[in-house]
Amino acid sequence: MTVEPAISRLNELPGDLDQLVQASLAEGFRFLERLCDEWRSGANRFLLPGEALFEARHQGRLIGICGLNRDPYAGETSVGRVRRLYVAPDARRIGVARRLVCAVLREARGQFATLRVRTTTRGGDLFYQTLGFHPTSSVPEATHELRLSLDEPAV
Repeated sequence: MTVEPAISRLNELPGDLDQLVQASLAEGFRFLERLCDEWRSGANRFLLPGEALFEARHQGRLIGICGLNRDPYAGETSVGRVRRLYVAPDARRIGVARRLVCAVLREARGQFATLRVRTTTRGGDLFYQTLGFHPTSSVPEATHELRLSLDEPAV
C-alpha cells in the first residue's frame, strides 16, 4: 500500500475507531481500549493546554491514531507525553506513525520542554530513537524522552 495519509486533529473519537481497537487487542495491546474508556469517563479527552489527539486516514479509512497529553506521571506541566500511538497492521512501515508523531511534535513545541513516551517493543524503541528520542531508565513510567527547543524545527 502506498499511502500519503491525511493527518487531522480530533475533537471527538472517530466513529470507526473500533476497527483499530479490535486490531490492537488481537495483538495484545490494550491502550486503545483504555483510550476509549478514558474518553467515555471524561478522564482524558486531550483538552488540557498543549494536548491534542490526531488521526491518520487514507481514502477515508482510519489507519492510525496518536495523542499528546501532559505527562500524568511527571507532576509538572512542562512535560508532555506521546500517548496511544497505533497504526493498522496493513498500514505499517510506510511512514504513517512518523507522520502522526511529527504532528504531535509540532503541537508540543512551544508547549512542553520535554516529551516522554513508554514503549514495550523493540520496534517502538528503534522508531522513537529515529525521531530523536533517547532511551531513559531514570524516569519512572517512561522508556524514552526528547528535549524540545522552541527554535528546533519539527521532524
